[in-house]
Amino acid sequence: MTSIGIFGAAGRMGRAIAQAAAEAGIAISGGTDRDGSGELAPGIAIGSDPVALAQISDVLIDFSVPAALSSHLDACVAVGKPILIGTTGLESEHHALIDKAAQAIAVLQTGNTSLGVNLLAALVEQAAARLGDDWDIEIVEMHHRHKVDAPSGTALLLGEAAARGRGIALAEHSERGRDGITGARAKGAIGFAALRGGSVAGDHQVIFATEGERIEIGHRAENRVIFARGAVKGAQWLSAQPAGRYDMKAVLGL
Repeated sequence: MTSIGIFGAAGRMGRAIAQAAAEAGIAISGGTDRDGSGELAPGIAIGSDPVALAQISDVLIDFSVPAALSSHLDACVAVGKPILIGTTGLESEHHALIDKAAQAIAVLQTGNTSLGVNLLAALVEQAAARLGDDWDIEIVEMHHRHKVDAPSGTALLLGEAAARGRGIALAEHSERGRDGITGARAKGAIGFAALRGGSVAGDHQVIFATEGERIEIGHRAENRVIFARGAVKGAQWLSAQPAGRYDMKAVLGL
């Protein structure tokens, strides 16, 4: 049986993953969090030593914070254990760390672990590839009031899918945070809008708009269980993979 260790175990996603693993009959080896106190489940303590957790786990799942990623990757590399990273708000330096770690261990990094969202990303890529740049692309996302990063990791995942379909680099063609006199929309740009409020688990809509018509495709998450189940499935798959960098498309065969 694959045993899963959870970085960021005291957070809402960490506890949801523990519950999803229990429902699937999968063992949780333990968890870590910044405070290193409390229990993840009866008899399973939350510690603060990532290396100790990696040593007793077959695969690790990280839904913590970007600042902790480096130490978590170092721990997994030190003991040769794979890691699934669902932490959002990552910057270019974090992706460079992931690329380096993936030379030694299997690493799956994704902005969203749900099956529905990853199917949506595949559809967005296909649509972007078939529609010309006279079709404007806008991505609208809404999350609960406590979310600290924007755009969401899922919105960026969808933006990357659209950029791949267009054969462009998202970083060079994204428009965010429009306010005031911004001028006309740049042709070929991929726009983002972030909404925050209430307890929304995650709503995402991708709009393709041209003169006289629009195509709108989207996904609504009703609770975090879908992400937790996807993370557990991804971790099980990752535990059998050689060193390299992977995403949820590989898990789902997309």
